[in-house]
Amino acid sequence: MDRPGPGPAGTGRQPATGAHTDADLIVCPPKSAASQRIIALDTETVRLLRRHEQTERQRLGDAWRETGPIFTRVDGSSLRPDYLTVRFRNLVHASGLPPIRLHDLRHGTATLALACGSDLRVVQGTLGHGSIVVTSDIYTSVLPEVYHRSAQAIARLVLGKARRTARNLRKAAA
Repeated sequence: MDRPGPGPAGTGRQPATGAHTDADLIVCPPKSAASQRIIALDTETVRLLRRHEQTERQRLGDAWRETGPIFTRVDGSSLRPDYLTVRFRNLVHASGLPPIRLHDLRHGTATLALACGSDLRVVQGTLGHGSIVVTSDIYTSVLPEVYHRSAQAIARLVLGKARRTARNLRKAAA
């Protein structure tokens, strides 16, 4: 992820993907047009990312280079994609928590977003799915509370209209 942008919550640009060779990182185009996207960030995450950047700037001094990615090696070069996966796995193991893959955080984010009422189109855009059908097929079946919340909202709407209609009919009859 590139540096967060301005704004109350900020945004981060999802960059192209990369693959490491023994010598360097090869930047590859994203899988689809939907994969290149802006990701909204909450204010606390933006604050922490900016603090991290400030710490790195101070630590590196004149060696600091504005390269784009937020997280790099000590010398500012790109991290190997597998480094984060291995590091995450080691941290999870050390924490004593049940095993979870780094990629599972993506699924967790989507599930939590839907559980708190985010629109399916917003979740689709966040995940970079090219089709809302993909997002719907993967995530809507896992959240029965979303269905219950929808049923409650429909009932409130229908019953509210029915009550108003009944009230209007009683007034008209009186």
